[in-house]
Amino acid sequence: MKKYFLLLLLTMQLFSNQTLGVNEKLGTMVPLDLTFIDEDSKQVTLKQLMDGKPTLLTLNYFRCAGICTPQLNELAQALSKVKLAENTDYKVISVDFAENETPSLAVRKKKNILHTMHRDYVQDAWHFVIGENNSSGKLAEHVGFQYKAVAMKSGEVGYIHPAMIVVLSPKGKITGYLEGMDQLPADITMAIHEAVKGRTRKAILRNNAPFCFTKTPEADSAVNKATRIIGLVSVLLFLAFFFFYLRKKSNSLKD
Repeated sequence: MKKYFLLLLLTMQLFSNQTLGVNEKLGTMVPLDLTFIDEDSKQVTLKQLMDGKPTLLTLNYFRCAGICTPQLNELAQALSKVKLAENTDYKVISVDFAENETPSLAVRKKKNILHTMHRDYVQDAWHFVIGENNSSGKLAEHVGFQYKAVAMKSGEVGYIHPAMIVVLSPKGKITGYLEGMDQLPADITMAIHEAVKGRTRKAILRNNAPFCFTKTPEADSAVNKATRIIGLVSVLLFLAFFFFYLRKKSNSLKD
């Protein structure tokens, strides 16, 4: 039950905090000269990674204990069914926005995600990269990906962040957003076709876990408090219902 209260609390926080979530920037051009470190520990620009192809862009952090791995797994399953040629018709780039992660993590994440696919997938079609000189943060700002660092119980830093795919045209124009975790192959295919033409469209939102919440001591305390309050309210409602039921039955007997 606690996970549902966590979800409720985070939803309230997201609505009350304008620095979290997704701020769509359709039609905006992203800077293609931003540099990243790829799986081979080489410096590459966003332009090189895209290679003149329409691109599906995700922003994650590779140690995420929340929705990043499920989101990437779901994307892998969807791409397994897309009837387009990866690395020819489109590219995929997963950018790590955490500041303290390494290329070795990117290598492991790529291997694990591609291993879940139901067919052979061109390795060079999907890149997992980390930022350099805050390039991930700059890219996140340009695409409207808003996140927040939080202290975890272990003392490490985690992040509250949304789950989304940004669709880029071959020239780096933001043409669409696919929000949420699981995406339909047909939606992905249509988004890629529209990106080729440079057409923009509003986000497609799949109604499941559109954000990730790293658990903190403060959240645990809030959840425990909410659990007690809702439990108490439930008992009071039950007693009130039982009281009115008995009263109504007593009145009917008198009549």
